[in-house]
Amino acid sequence: MGVLNVTPDSFSDGGRYFDQAAAIAHGLELMAGGADIIDVGGESTRPGAARVDPDEEIRRVVPVVRELAAAGAVISIDTMRAATGAAALEAGATILNDVSSGQSEPAMLPLAAQSGADLVLMHWRGYLSDKHAVYTYRDVVGEVRSELRERVTAALDAGVSAQRIILDPGLGFAKHAEHNWQLLAGLDEFVQLPYRLLVAGSRKRFLARLIDPQDPGSVSEADRDAATAAITAVSARAGAWAVRVHEPRASAIAAAVVHAIDLAGRDQVPTTSHHDEGTAR
Repeated sequence: MGVLNVTPDSFSDGGRYFDQAAAIAHGLELMAGGADIIDVGGESTRPGAARVDPDEEIRRVVPVVRELAAAGAVISIDTMRAATGAAALEAGATILNDVSSGQSEPAMLPLAAQSGADLVLMHWRGYLSDKHAVYTYRDVVGEVRSELRERVTAALDAGVSAQRIILDPGLGFAKHAEHNWQLLAGLDEFVQLPYRLLVAGSRKRFLARLIDPQDPGSVSEADRDAATAAITAVSARAGAWAVRVHEPRASAIAAAVVHAIDLAGRDQVPTTSHHDEGTAR
């Protein structure tokens, strides 16, 4: 899943693709680099980011979704608003990626049910700008797993098909670095649930803190992408359905390497394509 931020204030690309023509061109580049899904977002969820006016969010994303869908892309819409999700689905998106898992706007769950779209439910304990968001855990893997199952129940009660549900443990959301590492170490606990698993750790600050604890803000995109590719390999080995990344080529290669190793372990001959069945990408 390639990240396409159509925002002026993204933590990772600083508004590089805020212009619609630039966003569309980058979406095509993500596809060429190995992304199977393009995740289009019009509102930054970085810490301290201000909420975007709903009409502005729709204005940002819908033309981009429409053009990329027409070019053959599978589109995910990264939004917490049902109106934006509905507009994006009408423009050609097929996946709703709601970082609040329907808690910001409960109407998101009925929208997923009525549209038949796939729905990503991410672990969420409030907006990152909310000083009251809870960052404490006794057992982060167990608590995140339990809270995600509560959101699954809410989605099922709203009429969402179980086959349409995708879970995301929410790396970096209401979590300190040690929580993110513990969640990655415990991916098996999420893969065992009867839903697809999305892992989204690309370029996040806990990776930069690992690379340079003294000055994480100075860590380059290239170094963050190298760390992200390692997360992709771990996720692929665990059996994740997808990873959400800013630079898909290195992650596609990492997933292909894991797949080749898995095939060799089953005495099968690896192929040269990262699009083989069974590969987590």
